[in-house]
Amino acid sequence: MQQGNGNQTIQGLVGEALRESTDLAQKEFTLFRTEVTQNIKTLFLGLALVVVAAIFAIAAVMLLTESLVEWLATVVDSEALAALIVGGVLALIAIGLGLWGRSAMTSSSLTPQRTMRSLKRDAEVLSERGT
Repeated sequence: MQQGNGNQTIQGLVGEALRESTDLAQKEFTLFRTEVTQNIKTLFLGLALVVVAAIFAIAAVMLLTESLVEWLATVVDSEALAALIVGGVLALIAIGLGLWGRSAMTSSSLTPQRTMRSLKRDAEVLSERGT
């Protein structure tokens, strides 16, 4: 009789472990989906703000560039030379900002960090239960 109870107990434990594993997997997937959705929404909001800022920046740069060229033309006595100097400086600034922006946009910023930590913790707990 006791052996039968032992089998039922083992079957019950295995069944409980399977249910807990399924529940855990569902919770992890929900956390992953929520975190990725939040990261994507934040990314799109940031991109929209950058586009709007760029529109205003372009208008401001055009006005400032025109003013700078006109001022520099009075200093160097040549509007063409002034335009070349200002255009060259602005091109260098644009290249530097573009390279900086490219390095700032890494794929690691989209990685679901909390989900990865949680999965690692769960794996450690499950491996400790198994031993």
